[in-house]
Amino acid sequence: MPEQRFDAVVIGAGPGGYPAAIRLGQLKVKTAIIEREYIGGVCLNVGCIPSKAVIHASKMFDKMSHAEDIGITIPGKPAVDMKKLQTWKGGVVNKLTSGVRTLLKGNGVEIIEGAATLEKPGPDGHRITVQTKSGPQTIITKNVVLATGSRPIEIPGFKIDQNRIIDSTGALALDHVPQRLIVIGGGYIGLELGMVYGKLGTKVTVVEALPRVLASMDKECVAVVERKLRKMGVEVLVDTKAKSWEEKSDRAVLTVELKDGKTATIDADKILLSIGRRPNSENLGLDAAGVTLDKRGYVVADDHLRTNVAGIYAIGDLIGGMMLAHKATKEGEVVAEIIAGHKTAFDVRTIPAVVFTDPEIASTGLTEDEAKAKGHTLKVGKFPFAALGRALSVNDTDGFVKVIADATTGELLGMHIVGNGASDLIAEGTLAIEMGAVADDLRLTIHAHPTLSEAVMEAAAVALGEAVHVINR
Repeated sequence: MPEQRFDAVVIGAGPGGYPAAIRLGQLKVKTAIIEREYIGGVCLNVGCIPSKAVIHASKMFDKMSHAEDIGITIPGKPAVDMKKLQTWKGGVVNKLTSGVRTLLKGNGVEIIEGAATLEKPGPDGHRITVQTKSGPQTIITKNVVLATGSRPIEIPGFKIDQNRIIDSTGALALDHVPQRLIVIGGGYIGLELGMVYGKLGTKVTVVEALPRVLASMDKECVAVVERKLRKMGVEVLVDTKAKSWEEKSDRAVLTVELKDGKTATIDADKILLSIGRRPNSENLGLDAAGVTLDKRGYVVADDHLRTNVAGIYAIGDLIGGMMLAHKATKEGEVVAEIIAGHKTAFDVRTIPAVVFTDPEIASTGLTEDEAKAKGHTLKVGKFPFAALGRALSVNDTDGFVKVIADATTGELLGMHIVGNGASDLIAEGTLAIEMGAVADDLRLTIHAHPTLSEAVMEAAAVALGEAVHVINR
């Protein structure tokens, strides 16, 4: 094939790469995007979107199972057809991924499907070889955006085969509800999927090596989810390490080391390995191109997303930090504007994080411990959903909103929410922190009634000692 020339080439069409390419197209930069597997990346195909689809389905199933609590009788016992669920989930994914293709093409971006490898730069620019179905293709470009994402970490002796040992991709593709499931890793992915199958009737055991699950999240928020796990019958073993496993009859038997050093065994149909993710920085030709990696394999980039090689940028999971789709999207948009000659940088005060457990946990800004470590004297306000009319009227009252403000200036430092709708409510806290708002700004802003968002206003009032719907202390 003849060489193709572009002003910018994006490698990876996930939630960082495709927005970068679209924005480049909007800015009239001649752009191509290369993807070896999924248009839309892990997030749209086997991660964020399909997981939220099955989470929604499991919540519906759970609510149907408890409908009599609010006077609704459903004849017979609710049942789940996993094959139909998989078909519906696939339809959701297809709508979004086809939409991404349309947006790329509509903005003049050329889509090239194949595996990309950087070569040694030449006098005419950066050179990329793409192994496509029709053979190798050479591309020359002025700028390269690396957006190849990440993949699940494996541990020795636990080879992911999507049969006994599955990762999140395998867990989202099951066509049946397993009787027993072991989840190795008490992070957000493990707990989200563990709770899905727990609601559908699976006996779930979570094995976590650290002293608590969701170790990076607000402790009080996590405690609410832990109570729900116990109520569901999900067994959580903390300070416990997975050592080995073996096949016995028709079961997988896991050996674990407990806190006291003793060993125990647990049997299950499936073992979900969910202990984190690692960057996809291999087999890209980064050595040939001269791109620097850190000790863990992440590409080193500055606040302009520049690597050490002029004209090569990197974004998303590939550069570490918070491995979140929305962070990658923002970085993709920023890097596109930089390539187009705009004066911009990745300059944010806070990035929200959401765990789609039941109830949801959402955090933005500093936790109490982090704020104290930075020398702040704090005013903290918590407002429970159990005191909120909207939460009571939808029969979902677990959790609270917590507001953390500087006691001297009133500046909002953090917001942490656990409960129904936390994933949507956290945007208000993120905007407030970005704008340098104070707790009074939240308290004085009229929130519609009856809504869940009133809990944000009420929590700010509690922090200021001016609450009217709970007792000030």
